[in-house]
Amino acid sequence: MKRSKLVFIGIVMVLILTQACTQNKPNATNDLDRKVDSVLSLMTLEEKIGQMTLFTSDMDQTGAFIRKEYEEDIKSGRAGAIFNAYGVAYTRKLQEMAVNNTRLGIPLIFGYDVIHGHRTIFPVPLAEAASWDLTAIEEAARIAAIEASAEGLHWTFAPMCDISRDPRWGRIVEGAGEDVYLASEIARARVRGFQGEGIGSLNSVVACVKHYAAYGAPQAGRDYHSVDMSERTLRETFLPPYKAALDEGALTVMTSFNDLNGIPATASKYLMTEILRDEWGFEGFVVTDYTSIMELMFHGVAGDTLEASRLSIEAGVDMDMQAGFYQKALPQLVRNGKVSEELINTAVRRILKVKFMLGLFEDPFRFCSEEREKTLVMSADNLEAARDMARKSAVLLKNENNLLPLSKDLKTIAVIGPMADAQRDMIGSWSAAGDWTKSITLLTGIREAVSQSRIIHAMGCTTDGTDMKGFKEAVDAARQADVVVLALGENYWMSGEAASRADIGLPGVQQELADEILKTGKPIVVVLFTGRPLTINKLQQHAQSILLGWFPGTMGGSALADILFGDFNPSGRLPVTFPAHVGQVPNHYDMRNTGRPFDANNKYTSKYLDVPNEPLYEFGFGLGYTTFEWSELSVNQTSMSEQDSVKVSIQVTNSGLMTGTETVQLYIHDPVASVARPVKQLKKFMQLTLEPGQTGVAEFYINSLDLSFFRADMSFGTEKGNYMIMVGPSSNTIRSAKIELI
Repeated sequence: MKRSKLVFIGIVMVLILTQACTQNKPNATNDLDRKVDSVLSLMTLEEKIGQMTLFTSDMDQTGAFIRKEYEEDIKSGRAGAIFNAYGVAYTRKLQEMAVNNTRLGIPLIFGYDVIHGHRTIFPVPLAEAASWDLTAIEEAARIAAIEASAEGLHWTFAPMCDISRDPRWGRIVEGAGEDVYLASEIARARVRGFQGEGIGSLNSVVACVKHYAAYGAPQAGRDYHSVDMSERTLRETFLPPYKAALDEGALTVMTSFNDLNGIPATASKYLMTEILRDEWGFEGFVVTDYTSIMELMFHGVAGDTLEASRLSIEAGVDMDMQAGFYQKALPQLVRNGKVSEELINTAVRRILKVKFMLGLFEDPFRFCSEEREKTLVMSADNLEAARDMARKSAVLLKNENNLLPLSKDLKTIAVIGPMADAQRDMIGSWSAAGDWTKSITLLTGIREAVSQSRIIHAMGCTTDGTDMKGFKEAVDAARQADVVVLALGENYWMSGEAASRADIGLPGVQQELADEILKTGKPIVVVLFTGRPLTINKLQQHAQSILLGWFPGTMGGSALADILFGDFNPSGRLPVTFPAHVGQVPNHYDMRNTGRPFDANNKYTSKYLDVPNEPLYEFGFGLGYTTFEWSELSVNQTSMSEQDSVKVSIQVTNSGLMTGTETVQLYIHDPVASVARPVKQLKKFMQLTLEPGQTGVAEFYINSLDLSFFRADMSFGTEKGNYMIMVGPSSNTIRSAKIELI
């Protein structure tokens, strides 16, 4: 009998047994639960544990391949999921191994790190956050999901919801920055984009909330390092974005590498069960990060494979990524009575449920359409959306004497610096299946934008080297030009996983190159490429204009040229503070005050002896090519009860000559409370796009939830008293009013 026929018979048996299993298990309350339990009832212990095992595919110069031992695991039902495998032909091949060879024909689920685009690469996530445009961020995730699902993927390891307030940490590039509210709203937008109309639609992928929890707060900013924080800090600052993504419907969660207060996340029942499931009601499945179960031994909480596996399954971890520890240890642990098989059953139910929701039992190959792969990947519309996102993500940090936008009638432009034609760097880290050879560099974008101008290009130096031999060529180019565009920053590999930096200034001799170019006296526009905040005091002091381009994606060069030459008015706002000195870190905008607040005339107040307290650029900061005038802040009532809401409004007028977008930011401060409160916290924002002379009104409604916090006894709620409402274009430039909660 052919294997496919055997699989068909197995599926029929599942359907026949559905009713019987329902009668035996009263907790199966709907059709989906009944289907899951029907399959589970047919499975051996080893087959169940196979569903809890995730292995990687590999890539070499000839393309994707699967290791021989993993191929055997797939065919024998010892692996239920594969990651790093994409492409219709390849995923079909692997799916056939599972469906046509295993006893029950249970399909695989394919996952991949689709972080900021799949084939069409958008700006890195921190850059997208700088747009403050939730609609555009959702659309970027939507396009990523369309492309990924068209290439056979079901599951993305995103969004990253880690708050980070330490720019030394390389993975700050993958998140939404330092603010709880902004990061939470962006987490929701990305989940909506990835999961689309719902799991099971052919253009959606399952979202995975990572890295749970508090991965963005490693000591010393060093990746994978310990995290130690109070319960208050955990709940006020780090947990909300994960919760927001789950509330939006994300179906999977990834554990973080770090320990939290001495307990590694992958072994933390407190995180994985007590908070995630019991408190938040999460019903999806939890997967580890890469080899995290194995790493419990290096943390020093497990002595061997058996103990590491027992700790993880008891904590509430359902799927083991890459370590293979569950596969090796769980059968023995169950048979020895050290782990209950019901724990295994619970984990497998969660995994099978997602596979049913994806429609894989109905048709394992439903995501394997060559037609969709040909027509939906890197389409013209997708590329235009990436260009638009890159424009919205760029932040104008300085524009002395309105040097920008540049005239398109300039005769000679010198494009200088190691990042000017850095094609690989445009798409940044975690660029999935993106093809960097298709990315558009700044040099190419400028040449396309002003084809009639003479463009002189000189690299000057490498990004991180010490060789200054190219300085002369660069200086000669600058002297010939009407204006210099100086492209500086990090290489893509300097931000991301395992890319922490103790010194977050410009790498190599780039500052020395800038110094030499500045000596020419030519007008200079610095375009900064980075995945993190950098300390660029000298550039801020001497360069006339600075445009933060981040790692802008496939269409980055074209997008930045749009801004440089005035086809787009920059509207990005910083989602993270840029420190003036690395010694200020952490230096986020929403710190608490002290008993000795800063006083320049009193040494014995909270400050440094050698540098100011102020950052180089504050959270929410960003310039544009037009100006805005703001009215005074208006509130419709000065007091409110727990059941009331207060309307806060402000008028904004475009007083300049170009259409522009202003991001109106609302902050709250509780000056007297049972616990010291931050000096301000973002609670609302909206964007107004106004033509010259046009006035727009930003309206917000403040209710008791906006005023709530974790009180002295750690209960969550409000306290009566006065609250300051502050509105403005950044966290430092504000207008305020006072309301009273009665």
